[in-house]
Amino acid sequence: MTPAVELIDVARRFGAIQALDGVDLTVEPGEFFGLLGPNGAGKTTLISVLAGLAHADRGTARVLGHDVVSEYRMARRLLGVVPQELVFDPFFTVRETLRIQSGYFGIRANDAWIDEILHHLDLTARADANMRALSGGMKRRVLVGQALVHKPPVIVLDEPTAGVDVELRQSLWAFIRKLNREGHTIILTTHYLEEAESLCGRIAMLKAGRVVALDTTQNLLSSFAGLTVRLTVDALPDAWQNRVQRHEANTYVLTLADYAELERLLAVLRERGIAIAELSLQEADLEQVFLRIMKRAA
Repeated sequence: MTPAVELIDVARRFGAIQALDGVDLTVEPGEFFGLLGPNGAGKTTLISVLAGLAHADRGTARVLGHDVVSEYRMARRLLGVVPQELVFDPFFTVRETLRIQSGYFGIRANDAWIDEILHHLDLTARADANMRALSGGMKRRVLVGQALVHKPPVIVLDEPTAGVDVELRQSLWAFIRKLNREGHTIILTTHYLEEAESLCGRIAMLKAGRVVALDTTQNLLSSFAGLTVRLTVDALPDAWQNRVQRHEANTYVLTLADYAELERLLAVLRERGIAIAELSLQEADLEQVFLRIMKRAA
């Protein structure tokens, strides 16, 4: 089966910055795929190469078998991208914006589909409002709509829920899940790791332009299983500082291998007379996996 997205040894440099450094990645048709990484990891550059907005210095990028350079018209038609930046034309209404976007792909008389998009993005009441009159969250909804007007089989969402309210986030994901069930391939970048954990079947993590982890979400969680302990104490012994993932004031979040290691920590605290003000155990989540992988990659 032809991959939905195929990236082979893709590299891109901006001056002294190596934004992408030999990325190899394959996304299968119908996948809900997560692309995660810290700021500056190369996620947006990778999407720009895929969408034809930036040219790779080397390597190959394909959408459903079509090269994004030599077959750019077909590759672009098969792809819908929701950009991270709020880009809009201030002279048109919401409906006009979606009709114009349809025209870029040679599509006319698709008002029924536009109405469905407006409904699912809760924009029906704003269909005739000028883009200038919309809030930031509303403008982001329109960007999602623009990416969907030509019904692309592959949809790339670059931080689609940044700055939007909880209600929209839920309705947007319900709509995207529906598209995924209908066969659309979804590629998501997000800093809301709980979204990636609940939505994505497979995840790639980028660091400094390289893929540092690639597996199913469940395998990533299982590989880094352990105890996440939230502990509030007056002081944490130096020997346990390397287990700390983050801390604020006297509250520490530690990752321990198992309960035996927790028992040893509690024994050390008792021996030193360090009182525990608060202690709680948490299940391993994608945030903890992400932090450990990024720390290991560094």
